[in-house]
Amino acid sequence: MTTLLLIILTSFSPGKGDTGLGLIAGNPSGLSYKYFLSTTKAIDVAAAWSFSDDWMMVHSNYLWHNFGDIEVSKGQLPWYYGLGGWVAFGDNLVAGGRFPVGLDYLFANNDVDIFLEVAAGISVIPDTEFYLDAAIGARFFF
Repeated sequence: MTTLLLIILTSFSPGKGDTGLGLIAGNPSGLSYKYFLSTTKAIDVAAAWSFSDDWMMVHSNYLWHNFGDIEVSKGQLPWYYGLGGWVAFGDNLVAGGRFPVGLDYLFANNDVDIFLEVAAGISVIPDTEFYLDAAIGARFFF
């Protein structure tokens, strides 16, 4: 199912370099997909799982990137923020919203990025709970 979702999402890419696919580790851990809608706006999706707790989670965010605030000698280092939602499947269905903030290092003359993200969130189904997630990841853009 996750593979099918990623194949469908990547088929809508209008040009090389707009679509990234990779891994995310932390909470959640799994596959990461990112599609740049413009130079400053993007959509990301992650599909993660936990074999020890027997659950799967999917989240998606709309992201705004701020280029130029942090200067680096090579590549680019935008910070970003966003708004999204998530659904977890396990013994119970759990869903809510999330508010990510992160750094995304884009290598110069390369199609690879490395990112660090923290997300505050709230579950609304079945109960209301606040949480904080953190993850690191890398993607290859094509």
